[in-house]
Amino acid sequence: MSVKNLDDLLGEGVSGRYVLVRSDLNVPLDGDRITDDGRVRAALPTISKLAEAGAKVVVTAHLGRPKGEPDPKYTLAPVAKRLGELLGAEVALAGDLVGESAKALTGGLAEGGVVLLENVRFDARETSKDAVDRSELAAELGALVPGGAFVSDGFGVVHRKQASVYEVASVLPAYAGGLVLAELDVLKKLTDDVKRPYVVVLGGAKVSDKLGVIANLLTKVDRLLIGGGMAYTFLKAQGHEVGESLLQADQLDQVRGFLAEADKRGVELVLPVDVLAATGFAADAPHEVVAATAIPADRQGLDIGPRTRELFAGKLADAATVFWNGPMGVFEFEAFSGGTRAVAEALVASEAFTVVGGGDSAAAVRQLGLPEDGFSHISTGGGASLEYLEGKELPGVSALEGKN
Repeated sequence: MSVKNLDDLLGEGVSGRYVLVRSDLNVPLDGDRITDDGRVRAALPTISKLAEAGAKVVVTAHLGRPKGEPDPKYTLAPVAKRLGELLGAEVALAGDLVGESAKALTGGLAEGGVVLLENVRFDARETSKDAVDRSELAAELGALVPGGAFVSDGFGVVHRKQASVYEVASVLPAYAGGLVLAELDVLKKLTDDVKRPYVVVLGGAKVSDKLGVIANLLTKVDRLLIGGGMAYTFLKAQGHEVGESLLQADQLDQVRGFLAEADKRGVELVLPVDVLAATGFAADAPHEVVAATAIPADRQGLDIGPRTRELFAGKLADAATVFWNGPMGVFEFEAFSGGTRAVAEALVASEAFTVVGGGDSAAAVRQLGLPEDGFSHISTGGGASLEYLEGKELPGVSALEGKN
């Protein structure tokens, strides 16, 4: 990828110059408490380098899915507080995105200062399908940073054609942030000249979320391990009873096609051999270990069982490259977190190049208290990672290459 990057910008000199940074600060909240600050910490190096070099740093980001208008539930106030704590300096939060508060704070910004604009998705133009609307917002963002530059550092949003990701790159001189470059470098190792055996572990709730990536990976991997809620659609496609387990009946034909394609290509597709079958979806639901091919009609699988954990660990033991996306069960419930923990621990023990594909997988690693440095890379962008592995073009990357 031939794009200008953060080092290029720093080399040009940024002291006293405005820099608009698009970060991914979409963190999980419990009320106003951040439950996982991984994305804030991942955004820190780029912001810190710019501030230390004397730039006037204006950060834009989103949180959640507000409906194009201000919603107190999705304010970035907790993020501004945490970012300030990590930076060791106050980060002022604008009360709006491109309005009077934003103009006043950015206008009065000192060299080395950092301002966070309020949730970019409070403005409907950010996610509008109309390029004219998006371009209008991008121009207003650009006007906040006269003579400034744009640094795209939110990898978790580069698969979105949105104003603060795509159009703004044609309004201001654009540079790739360190996080975006690092993520792309890792993903290239999963697609170009891959070290083998190459094993992919997919979990999560829905097969439909991963149709494209499964289809593409079947042409590249040696082994595909399927867990989580999506496994039950695979088991049903093989003709097994799955009881009350999560099932996407409309995907059965597609999944049968995957099974046939894997067989044709010699890809080892591994499904659970046992599951924890519960009486309901609850943290304290009574449950028992049953064969994956004999789930009682009135039970639902909420995690892979002990034999499957051993099976999956064995299938990961000789891997040279591993990509993991999606939990093996309802890891938020302690009783059903064992499968996800087993996969994570197998990756930590592995000598392979191991990549955790963001989203719930990354959250699980931190929630379960596993060492983050036990993995080669933990991605900040689940959806962006999957779309890259599908072979799709990422609009936010194309924009940096001048293709917008």
